[in-house]
Amino acid sequence: MTQILVLHGINLNMFGKRDPSVYGTASLKDIDAALQKRAAELRVSLSCFQTNHEGEMVERIHKAFEDGTHAIVINAGAWTHYSYGIRDALAILKCPVIEVHMSNIHARESFRHQSVFSDLVQGQISGLGLDSYLAGLNAAVEILDKRSIT
Repeated sequence: MTQILVLHGINLNMFGKRDPSVYGTASLKDIDAALQKRAAELRVSLSCFQTNHEGEMVERIHKAFEDGTHAIVINAGAWTHYSYGIRDALAILKCPVIEVHMSNIHARESFRHQSVFSDLVQGQISGLGLDSYLAGLNAAVEILDKRSIT
């Protein structure tokens, strides 16, 4: 069965509590539940992982390389804009990676406009709230489906 990994980065455990005008009211538990529901509809296996520790994120990415994960959807939070350690870990992967953000990072503070992952990922989806994650999952599955056809 196709294995998809969703990675949630720093402070994302605070969804639903942190600035609802920017991030909405869905909690991380709500997001993971919606993703699990959509994964079942797509007939893929989904694992979700959240950490506030950069080294743990890097270790989980390394594990994904080793365990045969087929695709990754990542919202690295603020790490998106400066973590070359996470970027280097993602560069090791052979599977598709989709970058997602709940808010529109291009309509926020200037430091959020840049992603250090953008040249590595197959696509970036932002500004759709919870739907950014669902679109990211859909995109990952679509990419994998196209790869199996060609």
